[in-house]
Amino acid sequence: MAALPISLRGRALRYLSMREHSRLELKRKLARHVQEGEDLDALLDSLVEADWLSQERFSEALIHRRAARYGNSRIVAELQSHGVGGEALQQLKAGLCDGETARAREVWRRKFGEVAADAEQRGKQIRFLMQRGFSQRAVQAAIKGESPDEE
Repeated sequence: MAALPISLRGRALRYLSMREHSRLELKRKLARHVQEGEDLDALLDSLVEADWLSQERFSEALIHRRAARYGNSRIVAELQSHGVGGEALQQLKAGLCDGETARAREVWRRKFGEVAADAEQRGKQIRFLMQRGFSQRAVQAAIKGESPDEE
């Protein structure tokens, strides 16, 4: 007995039950499953209306998943790639700035743990943190090995 094909709405709800998705990401995933006569944009609009698809929840979830490992510029770039922009992006950026130095210190501490003994090691530490998307200011504070209360 053949299994019934999953409806587009059912597929969307299954994706959303696993984790939050941005509208753009969900649209990409569902696009290949659209059958003739189905309106993907109308489905996405109905999911937003029912509050099953939320750009705010998606943004918060992404920041929560990434903040412990990455800096602001990397997180903001990922949010932009998911279609988050405008005023919402500006508010998220402002919220991220507050703890970036502390997050950079924690990433540095887990990876290196001790202040670099020479210029080569310091360069390695700086490159590592910069590739993770931390700002120059946060990187400089982190590689000094200071704890937050020493500032």
